[in-house]
Amino acid sequence: MNQREEEIYSLLSKNYPDARIALNYKNPWELLVCVVLSAQCTDKRVNIVTEKLFRKYASIENYARADLKEFEKDIHSTGFYRNKAKNIISSAKFIINNFNGKVPDNMDDLLKLQGVARKTANIVALNAYGIICGIAVDTHVKRLSAKLGFTKENNPVKIENDLMKIFPRKLWGKLSYLLIEHGRALCKAVNPACGDCFLKDLCPGKMVSRQNRDGALK
Repeated sequence: MNQREEEIYSLLSKNYPDARIALNYKNPWELLVCVVLSAQCTDKRVNIVTEKLFRKYASIENYARADLKEFEKDIHSTGFYRNKAKNIISSAKFIINNFNGKVPDNMDDLLKLQGVARKTANIVALNAYGIICGIAVDTHVKRLSAKLGFTKENNPVKIENDLMKIFPRKLWGKLSYLLIEHGRALCKAVNPACGDCFLKDLCPGKMVSRQNRDGALK
């Protein structure tokens, strides 16, 4: 990790000291359900849905026995509900049959679950078990990694590999949440607040948008 990258990480940590997962859960299985539901959906919406969902389905066995159509209705507002319902119910059955009802704590076994890719596996391993396997690459991490010059790749797995080469392992878990917070607060996909960004002098291209009084770009 070079000086610029160290400074970026330091500033992110200073400005977002409480950066952490925003999903509400009580155990590894609930976390897995939350992360699956969060695909193409806001954490806020997921937390609203799971507040009722976790009361209705109190154990992993309840999910395994769930009626697919009814479950689809339960999670409908999170979007892509058909695939999500199928994957969650399938994962519940697989975990009961192959892992004695316990969500796996390693990358290889987590990837055996239907609909689970590296992002989900990284989030579950870290937040459920404190195990750092890699770096979770969501849309914010993908976008900011490119903007900050950490990667030129577009594929999440390749982006993750580039990030793991730059940052020491002990920082991998926190890095995702720092980038996510920054992506939500300032470095937004639409109308990023570049002029107010505390990283503006460290952005590789220094393509900071400066507006004149009429709002036009100089």
